[in-house]
Amino acid sequence: MIRLSRLADYGVALAGRMANSPERYFNAFELAGAAGLPAPTVSKILAQLARRGVLISQRGAKGGYRLARGPSEITLAEIIGALDGPIALTLCLEQGDGACDVEHLCPSRHGWHRINDAIRKAFEDVSLAEMCAPPMFMAAPAASAEARG
Repeated sequence: MIRLSRLADYGVALAGRMANSPERYFNAFELAGAAGLPAPTVSKILAQLARRGVLISQRGAKGGYRLARGPSEITLAEIIGALDGPIALTLCLEQGDGACDVEHLCPSRHGWHRINDAIRKAFEDVSLAEMCAPPMFMAAPAASAEARG
C-alpha cells in the first residue's frame, strides 16, 4: 500500500486551514485546537514547513505562521516533500544509484522511475487551493424527452 505519513497528512490539513486566511498568522496552539491534534505535533509540522519555505514564521505576541505564498502557488508536492522527504516509491528511487543491493539485477527499475515520476507530477499539479476547494456537485441530469413525453 502506498501511503503518506501522518505528518504529511496533517501538514496538508493544517496548511488547508491556513489557506482560508492566507495573510493571517496562526499559532500552533490555535491550529492544534481547531484540528484536534497534539500541540507538539503541530509545532513540529509548522517548523518543518517554515524551514522548507512553505510557511513564514514571525516571533512575538502577534506572531505565528502563515503561508509563504498564496494557496494556488503552493503544491501538495512541496508540503509532502517538506515533511516526508522526496516522493519515492522504492529505496532506489529515494536514495539514488547504489542504494539497492540488487540494483544491477533489477529489470523493473526503469518502470519504477516512470511510475514515480507520474505520481510526483500528480502531486506537483495539485495546488493547496485546489485541494481545499469545496467539492463541485453535479446537477441532477435533465429528464429525457421520452420521460417527459
